[in-house]
Amino acid sequence: MSDSSSAAPVVLDVWCELECPDCHLALSDVHALRARYGDRLEVRLRHFPLEKHKHAYAAAQAAEEAVVQGKGWPYIEAVLARTAELARSGEPLLIEVAAELGLDAEEFDTALIDGRHLLIVDADQAEGKAIGVTGTPTYVIGDERLDGGKSQEGLRERIEEIADRLLAGQG
Repeated sequence: MSDSSSAAPVVLDVWCELECPDCHLALSDVHALRARYGDRLEVRLRHFPLEKHKHAYAAAQAAEEAVVQGKGWPYIEAVLARTAELARSGEPLLIEVAAELGLDAEEFDTALIDGRHLLIVDADQAEGKAIGVTGTPTYVIGDERLDGGKSQEGLRERIEEIADRLLAGQG
């Protein structure tokens, strides 16, 4: 039985913004989930820049440029590790991180100026608002929304329960 649809990974959307310290804390859960499920779980970063963080919108665009250049998650994780520095430095830090990862920093600079990734960021944010995301991180798996913006206590266990149920249902 080689029905490829039965092997489709479960999707975990992580609504996040890159100037959010809570999203940085959430990375340990993302790492643990990846380690447990491997390619059976597709973790997708969805952008939800909050107005209170003035560099989050630029950071979301920079993350999309990193995806184009083939290092989306390494870039996202590197920026999240430096949320306080991003709050202070803004766009220069986004370009510095790109250079540190061996990406084309000049292209990042251009992407932030020409706004080529605005549509993706805006579409994510609009979709997030439509499904009731109000803060970050918020997880959506199956048809359940889990709000990690208030507390991340017990969230990974809850995500694992849902993922196990969804994966078992594919058999």
